[in-house]
Formats: sequence, structure tokens, C-alpha cells
Amino acid sequence: MEVLLIYLLVGIGAGTIAGLFGVGGGLIIVPALVLVFTAQGIAPEILTHMAVGTSLATIIITSISSIRTHHGKRAVDWKIFAAMAPGILVGSWLGGMTADWLSGAWLQLLIGFFAVGIALKMWLDGLRKVELSTDGSRVPGKVGLSLAGGLIGWASAIFGIGGGSLTVPFLSRCHVVMQRAVATSAACGLPIAVAGAMSFAVQGWGNIQLPAWSSGYIYWPAFVGIVLTSALFARFGALLAHRLSPQLLKNCFAGLLLLIGLRFIWQNYSILTG
Repeated sequence: MEVLLIYLLVGIGAGTIAGLFGVGGGLIIVPALVLVFTAQGIAPEILTHMAVGTSLATIIITSISSIRTHHGKRAVDWKIFAAMAPGILVGSWLGGMTADWLSGAWLQLLIGFFAVGIALKMWLDGLRKVELSTDGSRVPGKVGLSLAGGLIGWASAIFGIGGGSLTVPFLSRCHVVMQRAVATSAACGLPIAVAGAMSFAVQGWGNIQLPAWSSGYIYWPAFVGIVLTSALFARFGALLAHRLSPQLLKNCFAGLLLLIGLRFIWQNYSILTG
């Protein structure tokens, strides 16, 4: 019961931060679960894989809610989604396989570098304003979109995220209107999460180090606790965000990601080189 309470708190934190900063909860859920799983005594060889796989499973639920909202506003570009989806499904599955080939330390190191990269990008975006055309004139064809989807799905599955931090910049560079880029990115998060979570479940199946209530690298007590609270508190975070400075919020979140990333890099670089 105490463990479930911890996961409920992780969901509260992830949901609130996702609502506050307008990002997917995976960037918070994965580091939080790494800490919780470590405290639980789960084997270090698999705890990072479990954190990523469980994060992807929770994103299935949250992305469905997000898609319904964006679709209701007719903001999703379903043609772009349809072209990217095949690549996303293949890439996300391969991302789960790639993560399984990596040790826990290497996986945490990569997540650390990714978190630092996203933090720096958020700061740079705040310092510059790039004016882009919004006519969608640079959207590639079906093959190009599928290839892009494959790369985005592959990386997103490795890091346990819904892909928004990768898909939105890609679509923005293709001159897609920001609102449609965000909405289409939310739709792309579903196949990323489904294929990625299934891949992590398959790759971890039968591992003797897994705790009870696991399906491969998906840990159901954590999934249930996070899902029960994250969606509710995402709304709370969104309401709170309207009362605070958007740029201040982005800077604070970037600072948090930087600290998380540097901790992962320092800790695991020492392990790998020591």
C-alpha cells in the first residue's frame, strides 16, 4: 500500500509538471521511477528499462485523452499522422530492442544527455524568436514523413517519452502551424507509446530479475498509481500555468531537466569509466 502511495505521488508530480510546462510526463516519470525503483531494491540491471517501459505504458492512456481534446478542436493533421505512423510503429519497436541491448548505466547516460539537450534547447528557444512560414510548404512526402517518424519513434522509445519534444520541432521546421504541430505530435504519441511499450514488454519477458506484477519491463503497480493521478493533476498544472510567467516556467523546467540530466551523466559516467 505504501508503494502504491509513492506511485500516486509520482503521478501527481508528473501530471502537474506536464500541465505547467506543456511537455509530456515521460521526461519526469522516467527519472522519478529510476529513483523509486532504486529505493525499492530492484536490480540495477533492469530498473532503468522498467522505468522507460512503464513510462511508455502510461503515455498510452494520457495520449488518448490528449488526442480527443485536439481532435475536438480539429487541430490534428491526420494526413501527416497517417504518413508518419508506419515509420513510428517500426521505429518505436526497434527503440525498445535497442534499449534492451544497452546496460542500465548506458541507458541512464543517454537519458541524461537527452535531458540536458532538451534543457539547452528550451533556453535557446527563449532567447530567440524564429519567424516561420505557416503554410506547410516544407512537409516532405509520405516516404520522408515515414522515415522521420521512424527516427522519432526510435529515439522516443529509448527515452520513454511521447515524442513531443522531437515531433513538434520537426513539424515546425516543415512550416506546419504551431497549433497543428502540437496537436499532430500528440496524435503521434499514441503509436509511439503502444509500439514502444509492447516492445519493452516483449524484450523483458521472462527476465528472472523482474519483480512480481510485471509484464516484461512494464511494472503494473507503478502504471496504475501514475495513471490514476497524472491526468487529473495535469489539468491542475495547466490552470496554474495561466497564473505564472510562461518564460519563467520554461526556464524553471529547463533548470530541473539540466539538474536531472547532469546527475544521470555524472553518476553513470563514473560507473562506466571507473
